[in-house]
Amino acid sequence: MSTTGTRYGHVVVVGAGISGLAAAHRLLRRGARVTVLEASDRVGGKLLPGEIAGVRVDLGAESMLARRPEAVALAREVGLGERLQPPATATASIWTRGALRPMPKGHVMGVPGTAAALAGVLSDEGLARIERDAELPRTEIGDDVAVGEYVAARLGREVVDRLVEPLLGGVYAGDAYRISMRSAVPQLFRAARDHDSLTEAVRGIQAEAEAKRQTGPVFMGIEGGVGRLPLAVADAVRALGGEILCRTPATGLRREASGRWRITAGERTLEADAVIVAVPAPAAAALLSAEAPGAAAELAAVEYASMALVTLAYRRTGLALPEGSGFLVPPVDGRTIKASTFASRKWGWIAEEDPDVVVLRTSVGRHGETEILQREDAELVAVSRHDLREATGLDAVPLETRVTRWTDGLPQYPVGHHARVARVREHVAGLPGLAVCGAQYDGVGIPACVASAHAAVDQLGGDLGGVRRLTADPVQSLHGGAGE
Repeated sequence: MSTTGTRYGHVVVVGAGISGLAAAHRLLRRGARVTVLEASDRVGGKLLPGEIAGVRVDLGAESMLARRPEAVALAREVGLGERLQPPATATASIWTRGALRPMPKGHVMGVPGTAAALAGVLSDEGLARIERDAELPRTEIGDDVAVGEYVAARLGREVVDRLVEPLLGGVYAGDAYRISMRSAVPQLFRAARDHDSLTEAVRGIQAEAEAKRQTGPVFMGIEGGVGRLPLAVADAVRALGGEILCRTPATGLRREASGRWRITAGERTLEADAVIVAVPAPAAAALLSAEAPGAAAELAAVEYASMALVTLAYRRTGLALPEGSGFLVPPVDGRTIKASTFASRKWGWIAEEDPDVVVLRTSVGRHGETEILQREDAELVAVSRHDLREATGLDAVPLETRVTRWTDGLPQYPVGHHARVARVREHVAGLPGLAVCGAQYDGVGIPACVASAHAAVDQLGGDLGGVRRLTADPVQSLHGGAGE
């Protein structure tokens, strides 16, 4: 089948996580022929639908930021618009200083606009320390700074340890004292550069948000689980004529003298006008080592955190849980779990699927923690039940449990991350017809990954203007495979 006259020719996308699938979908809608290569036996990456006690659940990420448009828009484009659902409750708690305490409002990623915003979570000494921020001389941030380091210097360590750390840990499973403010909380970074005091900067962010009158839910889920999103995108990719090859890891990438690309995938070889590399940093580094050694070296240095999700199903009869959607746990309190979600309360569709079953999730594991994740599944369930009992009084025996391990699941964004990403893109930009995208670049959330994918496709639009188009069906270039 000829592709003559199409805008992009044949593009190979390496990786069928949400980034790779979003890139493939955008390419196909712009007239490209697309082949997606995926090393594992399924699509979706860190988005994984599952089931426990007969109820559908997410075994990976469970929600997406709704205030960014990319992920919600993609869900609508692939037919999931009517299944989008906000959380049934937006209230949560923080388990600290021996009690579940209401999650404070009036903060930006745990950084308050006033000391009063954290009353009940911090000690009197901690609240008094926040008040000193207005008296301190201006702190120059420079090109980047660690979130925890900067906030502790302005407001005291208690703010970081009791609130910033668990909130950032919920996103990155990392250490707030190492995480880049510029990359992880760019809104706060920009505001802090423009104000003498940090609390003043936060109030400025809040005033700007108020002026914009942002309405609607902050987060969004999908009936049946966010894990349905990559499945729906994959279906749309196939419906548009794209091909997705699972159990087909890309192991080699070469640019030919003609400007076209040759991709080795086991015993198969594909030829393409362009390639988008949408796999985690270690795999991307290996693939780019021959043609973009500078980018490969930068990507090889990206660190990852591992974690595990423990999903527990209980019989509802006689079960009493605190109000809200769950709670976060500051590492400073010495607990094993770092968070728990009352999934049946947070997502209405879970409660509706079986009103007699209550589903909870806990998460364990942070960057640098290795011992806890080496334990057997039964041990992870046991420590989760222990902490749930301590926090909520829940002592019932679960109907069923599931442990899902995400080894090297979350890329870390240390100070200087933005500069590393810029260097990677500079190296890649020297090779027309090559682009990268994924969670290791501009954000780990679903909307950020979709935006990264779209940016990669848009980059190729300029690269491929003069490239000779592939005129044979790309399946016919699969040497040694079933496509011949």
